[in-house]
Amino acid sequence: MICPFCSKNDIRVLESREVDEFKIRRRRECVNCEGRFTTYETVEQLFPRIIKKDGTIQIFDKNKIKKGLIRACEKRKISSERIDEIINKIEISVRKKGKSDIKSTEIGTMIMNKLKNLDKVAYIRFASVYKDFQDVSSFKEEINKLN
Repeated sequence: MICPFCSKNDIRVLESREVDEFKIRRRRECVNCEGRFTTYETVEQLFPRIIKKDGTIQIFDKNKIKKGLIRACEKRKISSERIDEIINKIEISVRKKGKSDIKSTEIGTMIMNKLKNLDKVAYIRFASVYKDFQDVSSFKEEINKLN
């Protein structure tokens, strides 16, 4: 490990803690310049392929999930830490399924369930794109399901 401040490689670990079952957070300090920084170690695992609604196949990309969540939660009182927590929970759920392929609809449903419990407006925003609402009546139907 090389210090990001002075580029020396004499680093010591000050503290380690488990973030989740696949990730360890380590607080480190450079012996040379005393600069402190945080690193994360993750278990390298292969993710399943994602089968889209149109039948195309893509590699699992949690950045796509993050973009969708950020857009749905825009101007809502939802911290970026909370969004990252949702993403991590979905990532763990996908890994635990142990499948080589997973439908995008399963992931979309997971996201909607998390948003429904977190913020109703963010849920409706996400659902409107995910379910491809075409008119106001689609919004009304989904809002009525929330009540």
